[in-house]
Amino acid sequence: MPVYTYSALNERGKATKGVINADTPRAARGKLRQAGLFATDILETAETESHGGGRNLSGFSLLQRVRPQDLTVMTRQFATLMAANLTVVEALTALIEQTDSRQLQKTLIQVRESVNEGNGLAAALEQHPRVFSGLFVNMARAGETSGTLPVVMLWLADLTERQLDTRNQITAKMYYPLFMMIIGGLILLALLTYVVPTVTTIFSHMSATLPLPTRILIAVSDFLKAYWWMMGLVALGVALAVQRYRRTARGTRRFDLWKIRAPLVGKLALRMAMSRFTRTLGMLLHSDIPLLDALEIAGAVVNNTVLSDAIRHAREEIREGATIAAPLQASGCFPPLVSHMISVGEKTGQLEEMLLRVADNYDNEVRSSVEGLTSLVEPVIIVLMAVVVFGIMLAVLLPIFELNTTIR
Repeated sequence: MPVYTYSALNERGKATKGVINADTPRAARGKLRQAGLFATDILETAETESHGGGRNLSGFSLLQRVRPQDLTVMTRQFATLMAANLTVVEALTALIEQTDSRQLQKTLIQVRESVNEGNGLAAALEQHPRVFSGLFVNMARAGETSGTLPVVMLWLADLTERQLDTRNQITAKMYYPLFMMIIGGLILLALLTYVVPTVTTIFSHMSATLPLPTRILIAVSDFLKAYWWMMGLVALGVALAVQRYRRTARGTRRFDLWKIRAPLVGKLALRMAMSRFTRTLGMLLHSDIPLLDALEIAGAVVNNTVLSDAIRHAREEIREGATIAAPLQASGCFPPLVSHMISVGEKTGQLEEMLLRVADNYDNEVRSSVEGLTSLVEPVIIVLMAVVVFGIMLAVLLPIFELNTTIR
């Protein structure tokens, strides 16, 4: 449905602006009149129609996605508006006017129209799975059902902000090592394809046998200079093959298993998954969502098929009367801290509080692990580059030393 920006006057003659979706400009004017507004100007947005006429979404707009930052800010604003006792439609209208993201604005317009048609907020959000996750939808549904939507939205805003903050911290910490690896690789490539061939041309006139390191260096340099494009194609082919394998059920499971068991990064990935699982489960239970439903949602949040399967198996055992901690511990995928704290929470009746404490603990461990990992990666990269450069220098200088010894 096309989206229109409008300028209008209300019943008191005060000017107002906004956006509305309708099939035609005439339908848009009709909707505005029903809302007590008299349109003075209506323009269709560029997202839905170009100057040429027909309604069409370009390939570029189809590829647009709502950034996590925009969604996080929107969630906090929505929670604040709901806490101020605004209705859902009033809050959505305010969000539409405030957001800078065209794609998010268009989505919110469609959500508002769905709510105006009599659907619940969760049902309206569920129509946009690429923007609103299952957690977002189920939290909204829980808030509507229990009549605590403002409180639930505040919880959800805290969760999304915390997850975004953790992601930004990890990304920021990895920028410098990644930059060093790229620059180091480019320098090494320049040495092997330009500098080394220029220097080693003087060795072609030597009748003596070149040292083994020098011959290896010349062979590697000649190969890279002649077949660098082939290596690029091979790397691209391998990347595409790995990506295709990862999309299969078997490949996804193997990769997810490796992700939580790999040296160094495995513990970090597991801690991040445990933080998401425990915080999400704790917030869902605090929002009065049934345990089995909460486990199903939390299992999807961990973003790991191995852990999701373990949670799904635990749900089946819990359905048959088992405790929460026992099947999670028996799976072998969950750290002892998680199962122990869940067991304590079940016995004391403070399960939600225990889950949130575990989540806070894992968030702190993730930050410490990222700092430790980056502090380890940086010197390793420097040492590797130093060893490689020293090897190249040694391979270049060895024949010169031998030539100098022969002359003497």
